[in-house]
Amino acid sequence: MEINKELILKVAKNARLNLSEQEIQEFIPQFKEVLNAFSQLDKLKTENIKPSFQPGEIRNNVREDIIRESLSEEEILKNSKHKKDNYFLGPKAL
Repeated sequence: MEINKELILKVAKNARLNLSEQEIQEFIPQFKEVLNAFSQLDKLKTENIKPSFQPGEIRNNVREDIIRESLSEEEILKNSKHKKDNYFLGPKAL
């Protein structure tokens, strides 16, 4: 694939970018470098390799839900100055 000004302008238009002439000239060798890197990947033999959709093993890291005794309402509210009818009392929000 030939990398030229027209290709850069087409990509810029698809990306909705307005490039200056200087930016276009900077991007031409950069595009060539990127395509060269991908062409190196094309040379690799991958016929007998399974696809890898995740770079690492996926595990469920969620802990088991163990039922334990919780604190009583009195214990929860004992250090609060602002309480009413076994609830925390907060500021009015209007």
